[in-house]
Amino acid sequence: MSVLAALDVTKAYGERTLLAGVSLTLDDGERVGVVGRNGAGKSTFAKILAGVESADTGSIATRRGARVSYLAQEPDLDPARTVRASVEEGLAEWLAARSRHEAVTERIAEDPSAAALLEEQLAAAAEVERLGGWDRSHEVDRVLGHLGILDVIDRTTGTLSGGQRRRVALARVLIGAPDVMILDEPTNHLDADTIDWLERYLVDAFRGAVLLVTHDRWLLDRVADRTLEVEGGNVHAYDGGYADYLAAKAERLALQERTEKNRQNFLRTELEWLRRQPKARTGKQKARIGRAEAARDVEVTREATRVELSAQVADAGRAVLDLRGAGLRVPGGDDGRWLVRGLDLAMTTGDRLGIVGPNGAGKTTLLRAILGELPLAEGELIVGRRVRVGYLDQQRAALEADASVFETVAQAVPSVDKERIDPRSYLERFAFDAHAQKKKVAALSGGERARLALARLLASAANLLLLDEPSNDLDTDTLSALEDFLSTYEGSLLVVTHDRYLLDRVTTGILCFEGDGRVTRYAGAYQAYAAARAREEEERAQAPKASKPRAERPKPAGLSKNEQRELDGIMDKIDEAERSAAAVEAELGDPALYAGGVEDARASAIRARLDEARALAAKLTARWEELESKKA
Repeated sequence: MSVLAALDVTKAYGERTLLAGVSLTLDDGERVGVVGRNGAGKSTFAKILAGVESADTGSIATRRGARVSYLAQEPDLDPARTVRASVEEGLAEWLAARSRHEAVTERIAEDPSAAALLEEQLAAAAEVERLGGWDRSHEVDRVLGHLGILDVIDRTTGTLSGGQRRRVALARVLIGAPDVMILDEPTNHLDADTIDWLERYLVDAFRGAVLLVTHDRWLLDRVADRTLEVEGGNVHAYDGGYADYLAAKAERLALQERTEKNRQNFLRTELEWLRRQPKARTGKQKARIGRAEAARDVEVTREATRVELSAQVADAGRAVLDLRGAGLRVPGGDDGRWLVRGLDLAMTTGDRLGIVGPNGAGKTTLLRAILGELPLAEGELIVGRRVRVGYLDQQRAALEADASVFETVAQAVPSVDKERIDPRSYLERFAFDAHAQKKKVAALSGGERARLALARLLASAANLLLLDEPSNDLDTDTLSALEDFLSTYEGSLLVVTHDRYLLDRVTTGILCFEGDGRVTRYAGAYQAYAAARAREEEERAQAPKASKPRAERPKPAGLSKNEQRELDGIMDKIDEAERSAAAVEAELGDPALYAGGVEDARASAIRARLDEARALAAKLTARWEELESKKA
């Protein structure tokens, strides 16, 4: 039975049409994934379905009484409310129903003979049952525990990081148990274990309908009954998850190619016939001309330019990297807490290791130590003499805001090979056409910045790649191209990512950060790692409890008074820096700066200010993370 439907929905921004007469029906209990290139209109479609944004034309209908909840990419939380109060907003209808039942029960106690009150009490009780039963208060703690933020339940959301706020918003949606959940990139800021839990919840526990906008292909394969692709203003529907979608899309494109080839053959035949015929036409001839003109005017949907990643790799020799008894503490910390302790890791050419573990466990810190940005607290690091390290950071900070796309890569391209690859041709492989190559880095979208950072990195001829969350901001097409490249990469790889699909396609081993400084290496890709972890969990569950209590670890010293004061005020500074960056970025959107197709000289100064504002926000955020990690 249908719970939500869209009919002939259109949406355009200026001359750009994102949705052109799109229709959709979502049934009870159905789980639908939404994919598409960056900027195709996925999030816009989700907002329209959720009622957050209006369509230009068309209609959205929900079944009477159905409740629809929406998770936006940027959470809308009251910074003054606690985490508990914010999550309990998802229980607002349940709390109201319980309050109505309690109120009418009190009135019945005063007048037991009032039949109308008894009917009202029964109706209120039925509503409480429909919304999940009589005792749901414990669910807040349970969901926050699974999402890894139970320890901040009494803090106000304004003191949390962006990732923590995102988890609070997700908890608020999940706790409400609506009839329809519309989730826009729900796995952002979640580690692999938490994503596993979310996947199980959506499949086994949630009984409503789900619409997922996500680039997490592993999640799609395990959750989605149907996959929608937003492309060129249209929405194409495919049965099944991501793998089914890929196979069915390939068939559709092959059929489209055959149809277009037949059309071209028909046109050639008809045009040749027209050239041979006299100008005076019979009725049959005119009809034939009409068919030829109709075939000529068919609008063919062209596939967008596919990203094709490639790189030359310098020979590193056999030994690439050797960590012996390596230890790392919290950067800048004085609490004695170990992130890594006694790590022995030898990498040779061809090793491709994925790094997984909870947020804040030290995964990025390990990459920075290998780069030489942070010293080891103990042990030894040996990097091969011929090793050339290439690093992709989460913030893409190596990109200069005032440089053009072309300038950014032209500096690196000479090292690709001795014959020198043309930078313009090289950038076209990364879907940057001639117009896009002239754009400034500051004007790029998140997806474009990610592609440019990859292009610059792969032009360096590095033979050891250190990638920190490379899938951030990439659409599924670009992710697929990245995986194709990495799976045949002739160098060595260390990749920090929560993208299980990428880990399973690319890696030859997994490093798991267990906590308390322990890092374990597992052979094989992600599925082999997950199976090994499951066996370990089963063995632990079956093992008899140790009779001797374990000695407690000494608790970290925590923050000094000055550091606590700094932490108390740092979120306001981060928010102010981010608002400042957003305001400067808005200035770059002024059409007057680009009048007549020529960029105004003021734009360069604005970009410099934007770069400074973003750098300050990044610096404050890094300091906040450092202080948080030192808390007891």
